[in-house]
Amino acid sequence: MKFFALIQSALDVLLPRHERSVRADTYTLSDLHVYPSAHDLCDISITTLADYRNKAVEDCIRALKYNNSEHSAILFSEILADYLQEELATKRTFSSRVILIVPIPLHAKREYERGFNQADSVIQKLPSGYRNGELAAHAPTALIRVKNTKPQTHLSRALRLTNMSGAFSADEKIVPGTHVFLIDDVATTGATLAEATRTLEKVGATVTPIALARA
Repeated sequence: MKFFALIQSALDVLLPRHERSVRADTYTLSDLHVYPSAHDLCDISITTLADYRNKAVEDCIRALKYNNSEHSAILFSEILADYLQEELATKRTFSSRVILIVPIPLHAKREYERGFNQADSVIQKLPSGYRNGELAAHAPTALIRVKNTKPQTHLSRALRLTNMSGAFSADEKIVPGTHVFLIDDVATTGATLAEATRTLEKVGATVTPIALARA
């Protein structure tokens, strides 16, 4: 770890990282003040795990989303794993459905430009049992974004809903008959998770939509 820290310090001199990412690397789980909450958004119930108004949460989300921060991905994967532990146990006790963990996808063009999908980066850091089928299976291609939507950040609620309409397509070879834990980074109006949830439900999945943070 000391060797890695030395290498990172040298890289910071040569290629200075964004101040946000530097701050994010100093946070621990206790800084994120995690409290899972259910919200009725866009006519569905969405569970959020932290509050985006918390400065540490905002820094970690933005470092994850724009800088692919490994430290932030690890922190959020630990939060997500802790929440999913009981949820997965309950689903496996009362249902025989295959359980999938699915990230909200980016459009192929946007993911190519960015080089990663921030929700998927978090899922990839989950313990192996959450990904290899032992408890659940990581299914990054179960849902794809077929519409290259405008970024939601500066759109009104009405425009967010219109923007997301028809944005997704579910893989009918993978999804029917499964239970999907659908993971996004931030929920504001819930339009993205709502549209993705309905797309999966139309082909026979049951869905638990989860956002790492609520804005």
